[in-house]
Amino acid sequence: MKGLAHDIVTPDVETSSDAYRRRFGGASGRFLLERQTDAVDRLLRGVAGPMRVLEVGGGHGQLTPYLLGCGHEVCVQGSAASCARQIQPLFETHGDRLRFVASDLWSLPFADGAFDLVVAIRLLSHVERWEGLLREMARVSRRMLLVDYASLVGPNVLTPVLFRMKRRIEGNTRPYFCYTGGQLGHRLRALSFDRITVRKQLWAPMGLHRLLSAPSTSSMIEAAGRSLGITRLFGSPGLLLAEK
Repeated sequence: MKGLAHDIVTPDVETSSDAYRRRFGGASGRFLLERQTDAVDRLLRGVAGPMRVLEVGGGHGQLTPYLLGCGHEVCVQGSAASCARQIQPLFETHGDRLRFVASDLWSLPFADGAFDLVVAIRLLSHVERWEGLLREMARVSRRMLLVDYASLVGPNVLTPVLFRMKRRIEGNTRPYFCYTGGQLGHRLRALSFDRITVRKQLWAPMGLHRLLSAPSTSSMIEAAGRSLGITRLFGSPGLLLAEK
């Protein structure tokens, strides 16, 4: 991956772009987003609400409709004003419970414990200063923190070897950092989160699902992996919910 451009300071500017949104267009994109939303819903199911929620680097808007649909008050943070473009239509229907703020990812303009839930999706895998980002997210969280991450298991172990192939298949994928749930959990426990729950989204690579572009086939593949326990052991991306 050496020599490939990768913004690790304001990566959410690209994540909130039209080009990135197109990565999740079509049948395969909808399948991947549905899997993500379902995994988040399973983690948050039973949590008392409505809540005050902060989406850090959330200008892609992948979870914003779901969070608003649950009745939560949502603040989306982005590294630049342009990051609000994808969520703009939501202000027309949910303007009373939605706002946007532009700020540095590592210096969030909120008081300690200002939010019940702090979320970062499509972000952690594209920053190098992950510990500082978690620390700042933890600072503004009163109860819970939710992040997704590329798991350092299964096919991702071969990322340095397979990345260029992945890029040829997907066209515009970015380099990414991988983590283990244990690595993230250890850091979050040090930040006073005493309950850690991890849920893996997929066991087959996203690139394969995009190549297939057949949600029914993808569903069968993933159902088999989950029933055999492959997803739990080797799945990625992982979703981690940390609670105080």
